[in-house]
Amino acid sequence: MGWFGHNHMPVEGRTILMTGGSEGIGLSAARIFSSKGANVAIVSRNQAKLDEAIKRTKTQAKSPDTQRFHAIAADVAEPGYAERVVADATAWNDGQPPEIVWCLAGLATPMLWTEEEAMKAARYSMDVNYFGSAEMSRAIMCAWLLPGQAEQGAKQPSTKQSRPAAKHIIFTGSVLSTFSLAGHGTYAPSKFAVRALADALAMEMHLVLPNSVTTAGYERENATKPQSAEEVASLSIAGLEKGRYFITTAFVGDLMRWGAMGKSPRNNWFIDTLMASILPLIMLYVTWDMKKVVSSWVKKNKQS
Repeated sequence: MGWFGHNHMPVEGRTILMTGGSEGIGLSAARIFSSKGANVAIVSRNQAKLDEAIKRTKTQAKSPDTQRFHAIAADVAEPGYAERVVADATAWNDGQPPEIVWCLAGLATPMLWTEEEAMKAARYSMDVNYFGSAEMSRAIMCAWLLPGQAEQGAKQPSTKQSRPAAKHIIFTGSVLSTFSLAGHGTYAPSKFAVRALADALAMEMHLVLPNSVTTAGYERENATKPQSAEEVASLSIAGLEKGRYFITTAFVGDLMRWGAMGKSPRNNWFIDTLMASILPLIMLYVTWDMKKVVSSWVKKNKQS
């Protein structure tokens, strides 16, 4: 819960596997982890982007002579991709599964629910945002907890050196994991699903809830006031090191988190409980204002 100030997720000398690590938040986080002494394996569909990401990540290495970096080409939307990726990363990592896994691959295609491509976009969002993370979490947990059932081809765990016991799975949600908005029916449900899975696996999980981010995919979104990928990555890692469960990157994210925590673990029981009791009053205004914005858009565009 971050009460005592120590680092809850040290990474020096440890191996981190990141999906969606070739650009945006993933690449920024990979570079930060490299500067902290971690070994980094990056997963992405595009080999050229992977090669460039590895090159840029290596330049930040704290110990260039000993740190290791690895690229794995894979599509998180393909069923069964995760077992192959975990086996690849394990074989590369001297027979030991990565101790930290961060699922960052995701996309958003905002549109009105009545648009022709809405269902297609919604299904693909589930494949990438939810199932991509769900498959990876199960594959790595099986590798950690059921090593006898791990994909054939991976070596048995090495005993040459001892490693920290604590392991981490990190999901990337969104502030829209807590409160959906008009135009995000194709996207928000997939992030709600990620949050539900994170709650189910709460003893092993962290959930990062960024606001809009200036990544390559951002231009496909209809959002405002984005944060830079570097800022989001830095704030997210700081939250992980503090041992937080819900990790937000701006105050508006905290507001949305306080209004929808349910049974989810608290970052700070006193503050979170107090603010959760106040938020319903704030939301009276927020929901009224949002409906007013939608109503104004309807009148302006002369739609029913």
